[in-house]
Amino acid sequence: MARTIKKITLLGANGTMGYGSGALFARADCEVTFLARTKEKAQAGLESAQAQVRSVAVGNKVTLGSYDDDLESAVKDADLIFEAVAEDMAIKDEIFTKVDKYRKPDSIVATVSSGLSISKLAEKHSDSFKKNFLGLHYFNPPNVIVGTELIPSEYTDPELVDFLDEWCTRNQNRVMVKTANSPGFAGNRVGFKVLNEAVQLAEKFNPVYVDYLVGPYTGRAMPPLATIDLVGFDVHQAIVDNVVANVQTGSDEAIESFRMPAYMRQLIEKGALGRKTGGGFFKRIDRVPFYLDIGSGEYRPVSEVKLPQLIFREKIRQLHRIGRYCEAMQTFAAAEGEEALIAQKVIGGYIAYSFNRAGDITETITGIDMIMGMGFNWAPPSVLVDLIGLENTCRMLDRCGIEIPLLLQNAEPDKPFFNEPINIGKFFVAR
Repeated sequence: MARTIKKITLLGANGTMGYGSGALFARADCEVTFLARTKEKAQAGLESAQAQVRSVAVGNKVTLGSYDDDLESAVKDADLIFEAVAEDMAIKDEIFTKVDKYRKPDSIVATVSSGLSISKLAEKHSDSFKKNFLGLHYFNPPNVIVGTELIPSEYTDPELVDFLDEWCTRNQNRVMVKTANSPGFAGNRVGFKVLNEAVQLAEKFNPVYVDYLVGPYTGRAMPPLATIDLVGFDVHQAIVDNVVANVQTGSDEAIESFRMPAYMRQLIEKGALGRKTGGGFFKRIDRVPFYLDIGSGEYRPVSEVKLPQLIFREKIRQLHRIGRYCEAMQTFAAAEGEEALIAQKVIGGYIAYSFNRAGDITETITGIDMIMGMGFNWAPPSVLVDLIGLENTCRMLDRCGIEIPLLLQNAEPDKPFFNEPINIGKFFVAR
């Protein structure tokens, strides 16, 4: 049967990923039903979607409902049922049981889960459900970030994977990356390894210092701890804990990098979740920036932190400003001193971890490159290697005590890794 997607039912419409994804579907000329626990919450989701894309026209394609009153009627005619409820296996399983009861046999069921096992989510349900179920992981906000992961389970029909890959590319202008059904998939597996290292470093130093050392000049849109404040401490915890709990023992050389420090768990218990609760590693009080003093648990003015004047950092920023990215990153890799070594270990770890995961979480390094570049807006690992140079990269990794990945050991010296038609300048800002 030829597949088509015209009617979509969205579960969890009032959540950030729910209404953000719903706006994408509505703008793809689909009829979308926003469902939440109450119709009022679904209405709030629609209003948030309209605000996010700055267009009330989204509402022209949307109808609203609640799980209790409208789930059966909304699901039975849907071509795609898209789940964006809480990142909890039991909650998702409960709603999928209801979906499986009412859905038509050929309807697609997709989850926006950021890392839960797609196979485990499917295994309790019907054969038809299993065959037509997969992960469709947008990054937030999806109207801005085009990188999207497509994650089949062991049960998923391969033709469905190809269909949805093509449909999202054509109708939503997505950059699609197929990933393995492994904890964190590709983007979060690589990205949150780096982010959690920053969390660990913040306990030893302080948040201002860490974001200064591993900031945008290293090839990312935002500093790491500011990124976690935006994402949310609870989301961060769910992702790193999932990796620690579900990665097979001995299969990940950097598993310790995913262990979240006790201080951050204590903050979460107290209700500090980042920007959405008014404060995380950073906050503003009367427009004055403050940072979290982890030792005392109090917020102190950022102006009190005396940061070292790093000549290499300023030189790199100046080179980025004039588009000399190769020279900038070679300067980074060759920089000396304690501060430079801290930053090199984080970025070198990002490179090495990515190359070690190629062939495991994605078919090739290009998959990791594309999701990090177009999903996280970080300089892809291959771009960094190409800019720094293979020999210089290996020299930096060795100096940092990081084992050189086989892909780099066996690489041809003058052959670039990154060959995608993307302006790499987008990954390097001068801040």
